[in-house]
Amino acid sequence: MQDFTGGGIHALPSSSSRSVGDPAFDEKIRQLVDEWGCEEKSAGMIRAMITTALKMAKDNTSMADLKLFSRALREMRTASTVFSPYRDQKKVVVFGSARTDPNELEYQAAQAFGKLMHERGYMTITGGGDGIMGAAQKGAGREASFGLNIRLPFEQRANETIDGDAKLIDFNYFFTRKLSFVKEAHAVALFPGGFGTMDEGFEVLTLMQTGKARIIPVVMVDKWHGTYWRTWNSFLAEYLLKLGLISQEDFHLFRVTDKVEDAVAEIEQFYRNFHSYRWVRDHLVIRMKHAITDEAIAELREGFVDIIGDHVLEQTVALPEEQNEPELLNLPRLIFVPARKNFGRFRCLIDAINVVPWI
Repeated sequence: MQDFTGGGIHALPSSSSRSVGDPAFDEKIRQLVDEWGCEEKSAGMIRAMITTALKMAKDNTSMADLKLFSRALREMRTASTVFSPYRDQKKVVVFGSARTDPNELEYQAAQAFGKLMHERGYMTITGGGDGIMGAAQKGAGREASFGLNIRLPFEQRANETIDGDAKLIDFNYFFTRKLSFVKEAHAVALFPGGFGTMDEGFEVLTLMQTGKARIIPVVMVDKWHGTYWRTWNSFLAEYLLKLGLISQEDFHLFRVTDKVEDAVAEIEQFYRNFHSYRWVRDHLVIRMKHAITDEAIAELREGFVDIIGDHVLEQTVALPEEQNEPELLNLPRLIFVPARKNFGRFRCLIDAINVVPWI
């Protein structure tokens, strides 16, 4: 099961208060959880959530806030339940306008993209609507699709591919829906769209740029010779970069293309040898499919001294803290202590790992 924070969740302190302030009630909570039959590994977190809920009962929390918290938790639980049987399958999230007509080239590009990604073993996640979303899911097919629908004040319906499917999830809140998109994605593809597309795209880039979410391939896909994303990219370079609001390294976090095949190749190349990474204390642990040569390690040390610094970059086995991910224990690792900034350079390191010689 992947951790979208790249180890941030595992690294959260476990010593946070799990007491309501009354030892007798703490014991009742413990007994309740034990009697309910929770697995040992999850019992502590279940007790913590119950404790938080009981504390809110004495915090004079408003009814509006209680409804928000309760409904948000229910939505996250529903999404987790729906995605759970498909944890081992890679998924690509597709964003784009719901207003795009089937006759438009952008629609056809999205449909072709969904089909090609399905042929390569990926499932497709969209917002469940029409336009680009419907196109991508038509290409992927119903069995390989998830729809994360948002309830809106005006009429909204799911596209014909995902409508009525058990993998269609309704959300009341954008923030729980956005969390599900990011949490489940192994890659993101953005086609031309409006405010929603911009919102989702910048959300993903912000989380990667700040190190709050793991780095995944992000591709901005346009129709052949389209200028939508090229214009967007020019805006970033001419205004945000020149004003010092972003860094040059941030441009490594995404790719712009007007060729569907190149977008697919970009995603496939990202996972050529790289598998995943997580943080263990101050160490970055990069899991690979294949061990790399000593010469390759020396090449990486020299090429990425700006993020490796004076620390040792070594190839090793799983650390003791990684025992909670038993399915990954046999993968070779690169481990070092990096500076936690310029995450665009981390993306460059992943790209380099995918092309250096392996054993």
